[in-house]
Amino acid sequence: MNMANPDSNASSPHGAAGLVRDWSAERRVFDVPWGKAMMWLFILSDVFIFACFLVGYMVLRMSTVEPWPDASEVFALTIAGQSIPLLLIAIMTFILISSSGTMALAVKYGYANDRRKTAALLLVTALLGASFVGMQAFEWAILIGEGVRPWENPWGAAQFGAVFFLITGFHGTHVTIGVIFIVIMAVKVMRGSLDGQRPGFLTGRKGNYGMVESLGLYWHFVDLVWVFIFAFFYLW
Repeated sequence: MNMANPDSNASSPHGAAGLVRDWSAERRVFDVPWGKAMMWLFILSDVFIFACFLVGYMVLRMSTVEPWPDASEVFALTIAGQSIPLLLIAIMTFILISSSGTMALAVKYGYANDRRKTAALLLVTALLGASFVGMQAFEWAILIGEGVRPWENPWGAAQFGAVFFLITGFHGTHVTIGVIFIVIMAVKVMRGSLDGQRPGFLTGRKGNYGMVESLGLYWHFVDLVWVFIFAFFYLW
């Protein structure tokens, strides 16, 4: 026996029409906004991509017959005539992890409806992210100047350059995109678009501070990925 309410069935379209209606109405599943749920799905898909890159790098490194370059020598920074291993990488890591803290505070003050602190912390996060990308570009310039290419390098296995530029470049692209979106969100916060729940780019039909949290999830993911890159690529 069908115990469903016929009135509810009549008012609830099925198939594609029902899906469009649910999305346009910003329905919640398990009390999670669609924007946040979609961010988690995107992060999950990106986890698989980065995992494939890192696993491929480990397999390649263990299977190559040529000596793999020593990271402590390749990524050493010379200051006052003295070579300091991994100094630049350590600074980059500290900056990116610090930016995760400022982003967490931005989310906290966002839900407290403190527009000024939220915008300021978002801008600080973007500045730290831009600093990281700038240091990464500096690192690339040094290695390219020393002869590192995707097909060769002067210290051993030719595959080193290919995996280095692929993994760090892919991650750097994520950081750059994140910085751009964080700046856009900071501008929207300063304008009061989230307080007034005005629709627009990045804020959907009704802007709210939950958007800052979704952006924060992306940023924390990017920071976490760098920890794995740092451990597997620079410390191994």
